[in-house]
Formats: sequence, C-alpha cells, structure tokens
Amino acid sequence: MRLLLFLAFLVVPVLEIWLLIQVGSVIGGPATVALLIADSLLGAWIVRREGRRAWRALQEALQSGRMPNRELADGGLVLVGGALLLTPGFFTDVFGFLCVLPFTRPMMRRLGAWFFERRVKRMAAASPYANLFPPQSTSPSQADAGAQHGAPHGGRVVHGEVIKEDRD
Repeated sequence: MRLLLFLAFLVVPVLEIWLLIQVGSVIGGPATVALLIADSLLGAWIVRREGRRAWRALQEALQSGRMPNRELADGGLVLVGGALLLTPGFFTDVFGFLCVLPFTRPMMRRLGAWFFERRVKRMAAASPYANLFPPQSTSPSQADAGAQHGAPHGGRVVHGEVIKEDRD
C-alpha cells in the first residue's frame, strides 16, 4: 500500500504536467488555462449541488432510523471528488467527476466497497487475533461431526468444571 501511494504521488503529478503540456500545445496556453478554470467552476457547482443532496439523504436516513451506509459513502465520494476537481489538472478532474456525478457515483461506490473489503480481509488475516474465532461451519456433515464430539456447530470443546458458590 505504501508503494502504491508513493507511486501515485510521484506518477500523478508527472502525468498531469505532461497532459497539460499536450493539451496546451494543441489548443494553446490561454485556452488551456481557461479550460482548467471552467472545469474547476463547473466542478465546484456540481460538488455543491451533490453535497447538498448527499447531506439531505443522510438526514432523511437518520430520521427514519435506518443505517445510512449508502448516504455516508456518497458523502465521502462527493468530498473526495471535490478535492480532485479543485486540484488543477485534467487527469484528476476525470476521477473527480466520476466520484461526483450521480450516474457514475454508484460504480465508484461499488469499486470503493470492493477495495475496502479486500483491504479489511487482508488486515484481518494478518492480525494476531485472526484464529481467535474460527469460522462456523454451515455444512451438515461438519456440524454432525462436531456434535459427535460434544461441540455445537463444529466448534471446539473446552472441558472444565462448574463450581457453584453458596451465597449467604
């Protein structure tokens, strides 16, 4: 993950500069600057509009008493997209618009969920507590084998002694 972040902070600015030079050589310097300003203004307007929508949806979810999973993810994506849109450059603007626009946000939400699910599973597997709670079996043959040894649902049996103390 550190290598990926290092490469992102190294490669993205170089790619942005290269793309700005390429676009500037085709349409000219002043037109490139004007395009970047227009892009930032449009991005700021969309971020403001979508941020309000995400905030309203979050409030409605909380008032109805349900867990606001989608609404929190949308708010986070609008925040990330806004930061990318305010960063000068065309490459980051593309990803910013993907995070902010309402018809591309579900795709980015699924991509983010997939990424974070993989990351959490990898971190859980590397944890020293990974084997503390083994996964429960759902197959009948394993459950029956565990029940024969006195373990419910195929878990381990810990033998011990119950001591009842008399309370006066």
